[in-house]
Amino acid sequence: MSKIVSIQFRNRGKAYDFASGHFVLKKGDKVMVVTENGPAVGCVCTQPQNRGEGCSKRKLKTIFRLATEEEIDSYEKGCNLEGQVYEYCHLKVKERSLPMHLVSVERRFDGSKVIVYFTADGRVDFRQLVKDLVGKFRTRIEMRQIGVRHQAKMVGGLGSCGRALCCSAFLNNFDPVTIKMAKKQNISLNPNKISGMCGRLMCCLSYEYDNYAKIKTRLPKIGKRVMTKAGEGKIIRQNVLKETLTVVLDSGGEIEAQAKDLSRDPGSKKENSRSKKRTRSRGWGKK
Repeated sequence: MSKIVSIQFRNRGKAYDFASGHFVLKKGDKVMVVTENGPAVGCVCTQPQNRGEGCSKRKLKTIFRLATEEEIDSYEKGCNLEGQVYEYCHLKVKERSLPMHLVSVERRFDGSKVIVYFTADGRVDFRQLVKDLVGKFRTRIEMRQIGVRHQAKMVGGLGSCGRALCCSAFLNNFDPVTIKMAKKQNISLNPNKISGMCGRLMCCLSYEYDNYAKIKTRLPKIGKRVMTKAGEGKIIRQNVLKETLTVVLDSGGEIEAQAKDLSRDPGSKKENSRSKKRTRSRGWGKK
């Protein structure tokens, strides 16, 4: 039975799941796989695991074969070349005072080209830089500008939660994240607390947003007057996950109650009906 193994293509890079096929693998083995960018050599970074119930329906790419000694040697030479290109490019960027920040260098396994990833605030004229790199390494050079979120995904690191960054661990796409998501979940709007290493809003703000929005449709809004077992009062806080509301009583004090145990304040109905009558009598409701 085919098992699942995680493959890394770069040190400290994101691990991708593959089906082991009929190969018997162990942690540290070098294997040849076919990716969207062509053939590549990867390293098995986990022990093979049986497919769970949640993984049975996932379509995983299968490992092509074990890497040969020549392929492993070519892979290691490619890694060394990436380091050399990065150091030389970093030096030339400083010499030419280019407004860009180098992120990473990637060499295709077949040696067809070397990709230099960088971030910048705007457009950068790197034509002379490319000429320097081509003259030094005698290979095709491609400069690729990326955003700060992709930079965090490639570099990796630890988030404020103490775990590896979601983007570098398991996220494949960047979903839009808005400040509305933080407000909906009653999270502090302190930028230092809701921003990730990339400086943008943390991706995890979107994980529970749909659940919060669904629950809030069942809860009375803040400011509404309600009737509790202890008397009438006004809602001042919501605890969405517990589905409880904090009510300030007219008689003084606060009480926390389940939303199902509250009823609308009958006085608020009378007040609403009176305000509607006043509006009609003054002609405010006429078009």
